Amino acid sequence: MRNNSDNNNKNCENNDENENQSKTEEQLDRADLIEKNGEVVSQNAKHLIHCLTVIGQVEGHYILPPQNKTTKYEHIMPALVAIEQDRSIEGLVIILNTVGGDVEAGLAIAELIAGMKTPTVSIVLGGGHSIGVPLAVSAKKSFIVPSATMTIHPVRMSGTILGVPQTLSYFDKMQDRIVSFVTRNSKIAPERFRELMMNTGELTMDMGTVIDGETAVREGLIDSLGGLSDAIEALYELIETGEKRYPDSEEVS
Repeated sequence: MRNNSDNNNKNCENNDENENQSKTEEQLDRADLIEKNGEVVSQNAKHLIHCLTVIGQVEGHYILPPQNKTTKYEHIMPALVAIEQDRSIEGLVIILNTVGGDVEAGLAIAELIAGMKTPTVSIVLGGGHSIGVPLAVSAKKSFIVPSATMTIHPVRMSGTILGVPQTLSYFDKMQDRIVSFVTRNSKIAPERFRELMMNTGELTMDMGTVIDGETAVREGLIDSLGGLSDAIEALYELIETGEKRYPDSEEVS
């Protein structure tokens, strides 16, 4: 009897150790996810939602200097695929504070977000400049805080540029892609968006327009003025009132 009791105690201790080790590993995985990709999953909440941050510059095909804060598209894209497939994740909130970056990388991320069945909400804090504009409007519902700003300007290109008509044609086509995406996913008219983009009377050394939160909502670029709690509440509403992502299967507990 005593041997059985000792064995049971050892088993209990081993189970406790394994459970503690598992919790520690899970906490380290979460910390690593936050540190490397700026992502976090809310566990003890009304609904299980994933938080994704887009900060600094959106890094594309070229690696930016190490002192730059960047959002790497090779990290964000597979994360979005995983979120869309994960039936336990009920919604996605995208927090933006970006100066812009690589046009094609930013558009690729925006198109992925816009094509998700998972309920999505974006919120612009600080700034949602340049290619941050398509990223902001890609969610099913977009928010901006009053103090945030968004810069709308024509496409820029660094490096060697050939002074031929084909280069200007390429620029026009790229701008058409941006205008088309933004106007499809917001309430702003294409003509008005181009007008803001080509404005020459506001920026000293550039073309374009800088708009604050209230102006972004008034122009129809962003859906609503609000903070984090407003964004979370809107996401919960989308989760509760929207169509089920997997109507042909049972709910995952």
